[in-house]
Amino acid sequence: MNEGYTYTERIGGGFAGRALLAHLSSRFGHSSQAQWRERIEEGAVLVDGARARADDRLWAGQVVAWKRPPWTEPPAPLIYAVLAEDPHLVAVAKPSGLPTLPGGGFLQNTLLGLVRRRYPGASPLHRLGRGTSGVVLLARSSEAAAAVAKAWREHRILKIYRALVEGEPAGDAFAVMCPIGPVPHPKLTSVHAACAKGKAARSEVRVLERGGTTSLVEVRIETGRPHQIRIHMAACGHPLAGDPLYAPGGGLREGGGALPGDVGYLLHAQRLCYTHPATGQAVSVECPPPRALRTSAELFQVQKG
Repeated sequence: MNEGYTYTERIGGGFAGRALLAHLSSRFGHSSQAQWRERIEEGAVLVDGARARADDRLWAGQVVAWKRPPWTEPPAPLIYAVLAEDPHLVAVAKPSGLPTLPGGGFLQNTLLGLVRRRYPGASPLHRLGRGTSGVVLLARSSEAAAAVAKAWREHRILKIYRALVEGEPAGDAFAVMCPIGPVPHPKLTSVHAACAKGKAARSEVRVLERGGTTSLVEVRIETGRPHQIRIHMAACGHPLAGDPLYAPGGGLREGGGALPGDVGYLLHAQRLCYTHPATGQAVSVECPPPRALRTSAELFQVQKG
């Protein structure tokens, strides 16, 4: 079990005047009004550090806090490897199945939690989906974080992935430019998927090897929309093999039961190329792909070696 977590919210002007119970039950629908009332009456909800009543009015600037008791987190591989490090940045290899950040029942069993035990204060500059493995870059200073974030906005950082997809793409190399945006989801408010009114996104795809029912592809992304590669490969008719969420066309699979954090697909962040914010030198960090995402020639070389 983890150590539990204290959630805090500073009341903005738009919520001023609301009763505490009405505010919590409407804003945080993961718990019913009866459950929120019980927590308030037990003294588990504090306003500015003091116990409050369900009908107390909230005012702008007040801080509401409530503690979630310790809970058992879902299982995850609690291991990572350091690929490169210096006083400004650290690049690590994330395993598939480990979330980058807290969420979906995960709090301490995350890449962030593991890395911060060795590098206190390190902050991820991007994230990989729970089922995605490979390179994650973290900043160790606010100056490095700002510089890399600027480079990301200006599309000066190259990200290269490998993925196993369904079927065989018609071309050997092509671009996917399907816009990505939020769409309704039966269990969540929304998830990102192919969406005509979404934000522009571009992925460059190269087929590395064809296998009949599946193909191995390399994908370079110029933008970093949520789940971009999963959505773009589905949008062009070749979803990631085993992806429980996205269907051909880039929408959600029928039934709508899968969540973005569900695993089952093979996607790996193989290389990250950037200009170092302190030295100005070009840096390329690489994480070898797992066996299932290597070509026959690469596997032969491994066996030969």
